[in-house]
Amino acid sequence: MPRVLSSQNITASRTWQRTFSASMAAASQLPGLDPSKLTITKTTTPKELKESKDLVFGKYFTDHMLSVEWTATDGWHAPRIIPYQNLSLDPATCVFHYAFECFEGMKAYKDSTGGIRLFRPNKNMERLNKSSARIALPTIDGDALTKIIGELVKLDSRFIPDARGYSLYLRPTMIGTQKTLGVGPPGSALLYVIASPVGPYYPTGFKAISLEATDYAVRAWPGGVGDKKLGANYAPCILPQLEAASRGFQQNLWLFGEEEYVTEVGTMNLFIALKNKETGEKELITAPLDGTILEGVTRDSVLTLARERLGPKGWKICERKIRMSEVAEAAEEGRMIEVFGSGTAAIVSPVRNISYRGKTVDCGLKADEEAGEIALQMKNWMEGIQYGDEKHEWSVAL
Repeated sequence: MPRVLSSQNITASRTWQRTFSASMAAASQLPGLDPSKLTITKTTTPKELKESKDLVFGKYFTDHMLSVEWTATDGWHAPRIIPYQNLSLDPATCVFHYAFECFEGMKAYKDSTGGIRLFRPNKNMERLNKSSARIALPTIDGDALTKIIGELVKLDSRFIPDARGYSLYLRPTMIGTQKTLGVGPPGSALLYVIASPVGPYYPTGFKAISLEATDYAVRAWPGGVGDKKLGANYAPCILPQLEAASRGFQQNLWLFGEEEYVTEVGTMNLFIALKNKETGEKELITAPLDGTILEGVTRDSVLTLARERLGPKGWKICERKIRMSEVAEAAEEGRMIEVFGSGTAAIVSPVRNISYRGKTVDCGLKADEEAGEIALQMKNWMEGIQYGDEKHEWSVAL
């Protein structure tokens, strides 16, 4: 049954909203992030570079990190690039108790001339601000932060391998740092950025994965925070992934509601290519931005490239809800073309099959194939832009 709000609860909620709106308005008048105030303290103990073949995603880190403090009284403090180091936080810090934390995932690349590039950093900055605002953390000037991140990347550029498929993974993170057990908007925050050299997600090439459709757990709910990149979204997803792995599947596919709508695969957005049952038209389908899926930068890139380059070839590019039963039906009727996930780490991740209600749904790949034509095209198109082979507004030279 729907929850009935009393007039007292409604009044309290409106009071909190007015207070929060007033505090946000006041915060907007505080000093913003100023790149001209950046200070750099170089490490005196530089790390040894790892062999490219030994790089493991997210295991090794560069010499330096970016750190910027914020307070409700003084706004953004002067940014600092400092040697990579531990954080010192009071046990009562609100991030530990109420999950005031959001982050981004982006990469820096070396092009064929040795130049350094970022891929669509404006989209990461937009999403960081959406995430931080949703959990009452401060927003930040995206252009200013991108400029400072660029200085960090250039300082630690020796960690970026030259070979294709390698990059420097960047993790901007914002946490609430107020020391209190009271629940309310944090009066202080810390923004920091760390960097990790990474190799190809698939060192030996594409490897199509098998999924288990998850209908007993829900990743996100309408009106919730599933469309924000919050740390709190990830920990609850691990157990269903482990359960899927225990049954031999590489990832789980999140279904939603009685209709069993397809949403995300693991921590990636999902794309389904099939032939329309009524028209025979080729469609590339992904779930809509209805608040239950993450607004993936790679997702948006795939959609944009598909509309520009596949649309003229007869493909219909759709952002719509699709039931898992429709996916299974397309496979049974021979209308399935291919399925793949999309995300920063792998760009695209081909899917071989999906376990659904005790049956195996074939996702269109032949026995000797590890990726479909569209997934391969998207990978090549995207890497061509990321590494500067193709001149494109998404590739930002530092």
